Amino acid sequence: MAYQLYRNTTLGNTLQETLDELIQFGQITPQLALKVLVHFDRTMNNSLAQKVKNRLTFKAGKLNTYRFCDNVWTFLLSDVEFRDVSELCKGETVKIVACDGKAVPPTKDD
Repeated sequence: MAYQLYRNTTLGNTLQETLDELIQFGQITPQLALKVLVHFDRTMNNSLAQKVKNRLTFKAGKLNTYRFCDNVWTFLLSDVEFRDVSELCKGETVKIVACDGKAVPPTKDD
């Protein structure tokens, strides 16, 4: 099963709202909507693991908490600086959720 992290993005939320409307108007079944969401999860995880090559570095003033549960790391950081080749971005408080995107099985359509 793929991680469902990306359902909370703008794209994921919009997809879920659209599927809810289609169910409400009787155009699709809840089972089909669930299949679409599972496919979305797999596709997002696979695409980000295979196609995104950007790298950046970050430095945190303080690591507030960290947790490793079900093969997922969660970090809460304070006073964070993210650096790309040409840009610097600062954040007061940052939450990082890190998963092994390569462990997600490919879909039939990939």
